[in-house]
Amino acid sequence: MTVTRTSLVDGRTLIYFDSDGAKPRTAVDVRDLPEVIFDSTMRYDAALDEWITYASHRQTRTFLPPADECPLCPTRDGRLTEVPDDDYEVVVFENRFPSLFGDVPIDPATDVEPFRVRPGNGSCEVVCYTADHDVSFADLTPARARLVLDAWVHRTAELSALPQVEQVFIFENRGESIGVTLHHPHGQIYAYPYVTPRTRRTLQSARDHLAATGRNLFADLLAAEQATNRVVVRDEHWTAFVPFAARWPMEIHVYPNRQVADVTELDEAERDSFARVYLEVLRRMHGVYDEEIPYIAAWHQAPVRVDRELGYLHLEITSPQRAPDKLKYFAGSESAMGAFINDVLPEATAEALRGVQL
Repeated sequence: MTVTRTSLVDGRTLIYFDSDGAKPRTAVDVRDLPEVIFDSTMRYDAALDEWITYASHRQTRTFLPPADECPLCPTRDGRLTEVPDDDYEVVVFENRFPSLFGDVPIDPATDVEPFRVRPGNGSCEVVCYTADHDVSFADLTPARARLVLDAWVHRTAELSALPQVEQVFIFENRGESIGVTLHHPHGQIYAYPYVTPRTRRTLQSARDHLAATGRNLFADLLAAEQATNRVVVRDEHWTAFVPFAARWPMEIHVYPNRQVADVTELDEAERDSFARVYLEVLRRMHGVYDEEIPYIAAWHQAPVRVDRELGYLHLEITSPQRAPDKLKYFAGSESAMGAFINDVLPEATAEALRGVQL
């Protein structure tokens, strides 16, 4: 892999990730961009022990532009975009409208109960999987999917080294019903200045399980799932399954068969295997209804500095698609009470996924 780092006209970092032997990256960003005034702060919810981020400057971000105005496509035919070159394999750049950015010192005068306020420190990056606007991750080759994974590894390592970062979150939102604002095949990376609520909750469960059994919770869950009919894809290095207590009508968890804390700890064989397994999972998902369905793909990585021995890297893919023309909505029970109600049994979902002819 060849890594080429450059800067956009407003100072943001852009990094090309190319297979070996790729052409040199020398294009220069010559756009005249209007200034973005960043306004990102966090407020503490004492009732839930959670931080809420406010980023009002994001109200002006690009929203569902036509294909010929896509800012994630390469710069071609005089049309200037976020990527100065006329082609690319995988590219990562700092989001022009980030929710989190910088490393501003916490002001003790504002970090006071009950109305604690802190700066929205951290980082937000965009990961473009391909220059082709009209494909999805499921259309990539195993080699390109592996290159994307290598980019995730690179960014996780660099972002984890930042003093203000406590957790690195890699994810993809796919489909308008999920809330995407750009159709180009891409994902994002958030580097949070705190450990997220979901991670803290699962790590507490892992801590309790370790105290009771002396074993890792996620390793035990994986071993139990591997013996069920909910397994969708499995090879020497990875297992993809519909979890016993799936919240969404389409939900698949993808675990490495070896416990690691984050993507940086995956070996070469595991990285190659992941590319094949993940592509098969996505293609099976789209094959259930014979159409591309919306989804969120979320990497669960251990925090940067604490409880790494409790964590277990895994990917969770969820979709609200419950029938060809029906979506599950995050409605009253889920939104207000956090109490999920699923219309589809996990075993039925797993059977449908396995039944797709690839």
